[in-house]
Amino acid sequence: QWLSADGPAMGAEFQSCQTVLITGASRGLGLQMVKQLVTGNHRPLKIIATAREPAAAKELKELSEKYKGLHVVPLDVVSQGSIEKALQEVGSLVGDEGLNCLINNAGIMISGDIETVTAEGMMKNFETNTVSPLMITKAFLPLLRKAAAKSTGMGIHRAAIINISSMLGSIELNCQPVTGLKCCPYRTSKAALNMVTRCLAVDLEADGILCTAIHPGWVRTDMGGAEAPLSKEDSISSVLKVIASLSEKENGGFLSYDGKPLP
Repeated sequence: QWLSADGPAMGAEFQSCQTVLITGASRGLGLQMVKQLVTGNHRPLKIIATAREPAAAKELKELSEKYKGLHVVPLDVVSQGSIEKALQEVGSLVGDEGLNCLINNAGIMISGDIETVTAEGMMKNFETNTVSPLMITKAFLPLLRKAAAKSTGMGIHRAAIINISSMLGSIELNCQPVTGLKCCPYRTSKAALNMVTRCLAVDLEADGILCTAIHPGWVRTDMGGAEAPLSKEDSISSVLKVIASLSEKENGGFLSYDGKPLP
C-alpha cells in the first residue's frame, strides 16, 4: 500500500508531530525507525531514541552526532528506576510542548511449546513485552497529556501511543494452520499487549490520546531471521506511513504494517 514503483517511500509525513520517543532504538526495527525519521523530508523537531546501554549503541550514537534534534536517552524498560530517570530527561527535552508520539518498540522473543516452555520464560517475555510498555506509558502520561491539551482530534499531531505488536499475538489467527512457529511465551505476551492497547484506548479517549497496536510484518532482523520476506526499510517505511495517518477511527485497533486491520 505504501510502496512506490521506485521502492519504499523513505520519509514519513511526520511534520505534524513535534516530538516522538522510540524505545529499543539501539538495533533492529527501532534503529531503523530512527534512521528513516531523521532522514525524512517531513520529520519531527525532536526525536528521542532510548537504549539500555547508549554507549554501546554505535550506530545510534553516530546518528545523534550527525543529525540535529536526535537525542539518545538511557532506558532499561524493565527497570522502574530507569523509567523514572528517563522521564526526567525527556521532560527537560520536550518542555511545555509535551510528547506527541510514544512508540513502545522494545521487545524480546522467547520460544517454547508445551514440552519446552518454562515459567521463567513466560514471565520474562511478559515483563518486557507487556508490562514494560504499560509502565512506560503510565510514567510518560503527563507529557502526553500536556501535548494533547494543545490540539483537537486524534493522531500524532496531538498525542498517540503506538505499541509494536505482532500478528503472532492474534488469538484468531493462531486457530488457523498459518504458522508452525512454536513460541507460546512470545505469542502470549503480544496477545496481552493487544489487550493493554485496547485498555489504554478506552481509558485515555477522554484525554484525546490515541492508542494503536501495529504488526510490523515478518522482517529480516536478529529476531525475525534471514528467511523473513520483508526488509527493515520496507517494513518501517510502511509502519511510519500508517502511524502518520492514524485518526480516531484506529483508536484501540490492531493493524498490520500495510494499514489493514488484524483480528
